[in-house]
Amino acid sequence: MLITLYPKNNARHDIDRIVEVLNGGGVIIYPTDTTYAIGCHALKERAIERVCKIKGIDIKKHLLSVVASDISHISEYIRIDNATFHMMRSYLPGPFTFILPAGNRLPKIFKNRKEVGIRIPDNPITHEICEALGAPLLSTSLKVDANEDIEYMKTPELIDEKYGDKVDLIIDGGEGGTEYSTVISYMDGDLRIVRHGKGAIEAEE
Repeated sequence: MLITLYPKNNARHDIDRIVEVLNGGGVIIYPTDTTYAIGCHALKERAIERVCKIKGIDIKKHLLSVVASDISHISEYIRIDNATFHMMRSYLPGPFTFILPAGNRLPKIFKNRKEVGIRIPDNPITHEICEALGAPLLSTSLKVDANEDIEYMKTPELIDEKYGDKVDLIIDGGEGGTEYSTVISYMDGDLRIVRHGKGAIEAEE
């Protein structure tokens, strides 16, 4: 199912439908400030397993991101001190993924994971979904295979054509981007760029 959302003034029943799907363990595709992403309720383990299956990744090896509308909404999922909090406020919301020490409230599926990715996209649709859900999303970016047209990554109708039978909802937020977020590791106070992407930051690599 394809639902169209806008930066503001969305119909309440559309937002309620998305929240219902996520609370029921469903998987959605939604826009961010970088690419479209596959997401689910961050505390629904079977939904997380579905996300990994759809993308073809191993949760034990692949970094997934917790996506929220505000830093305060994810503080219980990571171990964060005042210095880290203020550093993140300098860059978020924005096209960055911060790798931080994992907290204790993540699902059991993350057992023994020492780190987790954190995303707060600068996108009003993502913000509205997280606010209405009252919980973060567990998310991973869409990707395009080497032999695929890039349009399948950024055009909602084509995303629906490829993934419509694999997910529960696809949110049309307009044409998406093709540049991934900049990934920054901030473990033990050491700032290091893991992947250059859309976000610009100065750090030692």
